[in-house]
Amino acid sequence: MNMQQIAPEAMQDKFSKDNIQVLLLERIHPLAVETFNAAGYNNVELLDRALSEEELIEKIKSVRLIGIRSKTQITPNVLAHAKKLLAVGCFCIGTNQVNLETATQNGVAVFNSPYSNTRSVAELVIAETIMLMRGIPEKSNAAHKGNWLKQAQGSFEVRGKTIGIVGYGHIGSQVSVLAESMGLKVLYYDIIPKLPLGNAEPVNTLEELLNRSDVVTLHVPGTPMTTNMFRAEQISQMKKGSFLINLSRGTVVDIDALKTALDEKYLAGAAVDVFPLEPKKDGELFTSPLQGLPNVILTPHIGGSTEEAQINIGKDAASKLINYLDKGTTVGSKTIPELSLTPYQNAHRILNVHHNVPGVLGEINGKMSEHGINILGQHLATNDKIGYVVIDVAKSASHKALKEIKKIKHTIQARILY
Repeated sequence: MNMQQIAPEAMQDKFSKDNIQVLLLERIHPLAVETFNAAGYNNVELLDRALSEEELIEKIKSVRLIGIRSKTQITPNVLAHAKKLLAVGCFCIGTNQVNLETATQNGVAVFNSPYSNTRSVAELVIAETIMLMRGIPEKSNAAHKGNWLKQAQGSFEVRGKTIGIVGYGHIGSQVSVLAESMGLKVLYYDIIPKLPLGNAEPVNTLEELLNRSDVVTLHVPGTPMTTNMFRAEQISQMKKGSFLINLSRGTVVDIDALKTALDEKYLAGAAVDVFPLEPKKDGELFTSPLQGLPNVILTPHIGGSTEEAQINIGKDAASKLINYLDKGTTVGSKTIPELSLTPYQNAHRILNVHHNVPGVLGEINGKMSEHGINILGQHLATNDKIGYVVIDVAKSASHKALKEIKKIKHTIQARILY
């Protein structure tokens, strides 16, 4: 996209906070609204559900910022209609629901909150480990039906058992710490070398982890590499009578293969929080091949759904969006190169997102010199597709500077901060 392809409204000089329309979907915590309001952004709409692509295309036409959770899909088609959109905030861990390639091409910053619900997910893993090893789902279901299953057979303490963690990132490592405090021996496998916490032991292969673990818990991102990474082959490498927990992504586990292993009692139980197909809102029908199986815990994607986590996410993601609007800071962005910027004094700040081709910065500086515009501060960061330049100039020269920057061939987006 070059400057001539950009809609005029996307290239406005002045972004008054009163004119910044913010749309928050999927029951994002009200603290996010309070955070925007406290920063002077009062044009905020909060909806308690996801929107279909058709609804979103209509709604997003006038939106500058959109906040979503895991169900709303920001597709290339949606982004094609988002002529005013500056940034997307994913109020959750991942960004799989956003087409990052198109967002990058359009100069739309995408932020998420990868660490805010770490503790919530880790605690649920430990709780489910205990419940599975004690056979609680089957015993609880029997008690609800009037049957009394008071027996020790097949019921175990977690102390002294081995938990295998696949993916030793922020959540996996937090599970490691909590598990060790419960007396579990911790193994972990990650494709990137990670230093262990406590007495956790790294293993060289996934197969080794599966062979040695009494409980396997998955904490990997949703990528083509991890799609169906747990199939019949991997399940067969687990210890007979062991347990599988998946609170990562619904595409990671072959559900039919897991059902077969449970039906044949090769695995003693499982806990699954994420599914290949999930209802878009509360109340919609949910079906899974795992329904009705004994010693299987099914939860509706609630690993990070605690009040504390949602408060933390609401504050964190909203603050990143505000810092981008107020200062141009892009730390944590998945699309715009990262710059950490201090507030500007007695100047106007111009942001320029452009295609990463040689000569753009030189052309910007050349135009500033040609028109006698003194640059008070300048910052540049690039990735393989786009460059991000932040320029501070005297207030009296800012409109002239912006006009000249817009003329640069490879500009995607340019605006002034006030």
